Amino acid sequence: MIKIDNILLESNVLLAPMSGVTDLPFRKLVKKFGAPLLISEMIASRAMILQTKESLKKCEKDGSQYPMSVQLAGCDPFIMAEAAKLNQDMGADIIDINFGCPVKKVVNGFAGSALMKDEDLATKIMEAVVKAVKIPVTMKMRLGWSYENINAPSLAKKAEDCGIKMLVVHGRTRCQMYNGNANWEMISQVKNAVSIPVIANGDIKTSQDAKNALSQSNADGVMIGRACYGRPWLINQIEKELNHQLQILPPTIEEQKTIVIQHFQEMVDYYGEQIAIPLARKHIGWYSSGFKNGASFRADINTTKEYSEIIRKIENFYQQSGS
Repeated sequence: MIKIDNILLESNVLLAPMSGVTDLPFRKLVKKFGAPLLISEMIASRAMILQTKESLKKCEKDGSQYPMSVQLAGCDPFIMAEAAKLNQDMGADIIDINFGCPVKKVVNGFAGSALMKDEDLATKIMEAVVKAVKIPVTMKMRLGWSYENINAPSLAKKAEDCGIKMLVVHGRTRCQMYNGNANWEMISQVKNAVSIPVIANGDIKTSQDAKNALSQSNADGVMIGRACYGRPWLINQIEKELNHQLQILPPTIEEQKTIVIQHFQEMVDYYGEQIAIPLARKHIGWYSSGFKNGASFRADINTTKEYSEIIRKIENFYQQSGS
């Protein structure tokens, strides 16, 4: 269990926020499998206070989502604070500050992992956000900008002093992007620097990975991102195998078919067919990865534009895969 101020998480295996992936339909699905914490896609703080349609969609919450964290990115302490207040008023349970995103358009706006190069500004942002809200604030970061500039431990200490209640550390530098291997051992330096919970992130795909990451980092928990593409059950599976020594089999072919159709229907209900179908194609592709004839199925789905026809093709594909 992990305690974020007054919020108790029931397990120490968490789902990472992922742009274009962890929207409301996906979060609802992962929650049904027992995910202890749901975090929105990263939202630009300026877009949030302008209340753009896209930003409001990203932070939407329903009754099943508790605790729900909203992740904000930005480089202006005042705007970040205002965005945090707005989300608190809209029902967020936690605010998460993103100092970890390595994507060029975010970094070029001097947000995300770029802020690790300016600890003073990063500290001002954390102070402003913590003071602006009554709910807990957490922070996600990388080891540093580069291996020549590893400053996660010093920024972690400043975060704790500002009142940040939990830290997530991706075991790569910004310059690595997603290349090479995550260095879980270096996360232990952050753990040694603070007394608040520290979560290890990066390259965790299996329960054995989670076990190794926890052992090498001494972290309190793990956060799993890209390995959950097409596997919303993975958080629960790894938690059971890691903490209860139970071997958990993935859902059967028939169960997976039901999950895919349910996810697709949730997306259509939420976005409408015109928006949902293009967005759903990548999820359907991930679900079918590794199956025989998966490539031809994905190619077929990518050119199909009618909702009922996509449902029919999903049903046929899984029926053939299970026979």
